[in-house]
Amino acid sequence: MWSNSLFEDAAEFGMGFRLTSDGGSRPRGCGAGQERTIKAFREAESYDGPSLIIAYSHCINHGIDMSKGLDQGKAVVSCGLWPLYRYDPRLKEQGKNPFQLDSKEATTSLGDFMYKEVRFKSLKATDANRADALLAKAKAQTERVWKEYKYLADRPF
Repeated sequence: MWSNSLFEDAAEFGMGFRLTSDGGSRPRGCGAGQERTIKAFREAESYDGPSLIIAYSHCINHGIDMSKGLDQGKAVVSCGLWPLYRYDPRLKEQGKNPFQLDSKEATTSLGDFMYKEVRFKSLKATDANRADALLAKAKAQTERVWKEYKYLADRPF
């Protein structure tokens, strides 16, 4: 399976340098809805400085029906693997929290999402024990990240 640490590091990097960021580690999937996606781009564009938007994108190598790509984008958000959030340092000047969590807590199974993709199905078929162990690690990481983001979003500012 894979780690999201690269994406998390990119988001933390952006926030550390006060970049406006739509979602930081896993901000946008077009499956999040067109209005939210457009709002995120407008916010990033309006910032007087560098902005960072990192988006989930399905690809043919995932082994999914490409005509259902938006459904896969919604699924990666609803299982909690790709939480949507924004970071806007301008909100600090208004006494508001610059970290805005747009996602809700996971409502679908991480395994259901992952095993729709060939890369994960292949591992399950060749080494089920390893796949189960890695899925358990991925679930734990997803839950940890959610708790951290929820804390950041709910803390008094």
